[in-house]
Order: sequence, then structure tokens, then C-alpha cells
Amino acid sequence: MPNYVSSKVVLNMNALAQLDEAAIAALEMTAEALHTEVVNEGVMPFDTGNMQNAQTFVDTAYSYQGHVSLVTNAPQARRLYFHPEYDFQTVNNAQAGGLWLEPWISGRYKDFSQQAFAAFMAKMGGGA
Repeated sequence: MPNYVSSKVVLNMNALAQLDEAAIAALEMTAEALHTEVVNEGVMPFDTGNMQNAQTFVDTAYSYQGHVSLVTNAPQARRLYFHPEYDFQTVNNAQAGGLWLEPWISGRYKDFSQQAFAAFMAKMGGGA
């Protein structure tokens, strides 16, 4: 005669909502940390500082959908980013050059965002 097992699962919807809120906050904090890292590393072209300091920001409009963006809203940003062959001045930012986000995308800092997100989630009680 076969043994039958039954179970009942009860979801704690309040706890799930808190986890969702923690994940959204951690995502936004991760994007801000990335922004800070990019500025601190001095990799963006810097003449007057307007592109780096005033026109680069974190867009969190869709963070509730799991999407944030690091935006540079300067007309010259695309041209400078995709032309690393330019002779960038390095007076203000010693590492200034094109493709300034590449170290965080596929270079030596590629794990930065994952690690920062995990740390923020753990800090907020959302797990490790």
C-alpha cells in the first residue's frame, strides 16, 4: 500500500513584500555605489567637470521593475565614450578615457555590482 504525504504551504505575504522592498532599495543603492566608484576612479573625461558631476546620475524610475540606469545626459558623452583613441586630458582625472565603464562591465571590477547588491541585501536583512 503506497504512503501518501500531504503538505500545506502558507506564504507570508508581508515578509515577501519586505523582501521586494529590500531588493528595490539594494538595487538603487548598488547603482549609487557604482556611480560613486566611477567618479572616485577618475575614469570619465573631465574638462569643466559638468559631464561627470552634474550630468551623470542614477535613474531609478523603473527600479520597482528591477531596472536602474547610470545615465550621462551630456551631448558629448556618446562621442567621447565610443572613441577611446582620443587624446584625453588627464589633469583632473588621471585615468580619463573612452569606454570608462568597461572595468565594471567586463574588466577588473566586473563583480562589483553583484557583490555590492549582495552586501546591501544582507545589510537590510534580505539574505546573503
